[in-house]
Amino acid sequence: MSTLRNKVQLIGNLGNNPEIITLDSGKKLAKFSIATNETYKNAQGEKVTDTQWHNIVAWNKTAEIVEKYLEKGSEVAIEGKLTSRSYETKEGEKKYITEVVCNELLMLGTK
Repeated sequence: MSTLRNKVQLIGNLGNNPEIITLDSGKKLAKFSIATNETYKNAQGEKVTDTQWHNIVAWNKTAEIVEKYLEKGSEVAIEGKLTSRSYETKEGEKKYITEVVCNELLMLGTK
């Protein structure tokens, strides 16, 4: 059961082209967001689509795959773990970010 702790699986589409960062150490970092949609009927019987956006971070080889093959609109399946961090803006305001650190990536759809 310990393998189920902090595990996230998502299927969605990229909202923008990935941002690729090469660190001084040579490691690559890919940042992108994906949208997941859930459709349901409200109390009036109308079809409603709820879209959730998820921030994704991929490192090293996975980041290289993201850089080479993914673009805005690409459909992907992501497996990873949730991480949270915070930082302070220049104005002194504290900001919180929750991201999915991608361990596995599966490209879906057609090219």
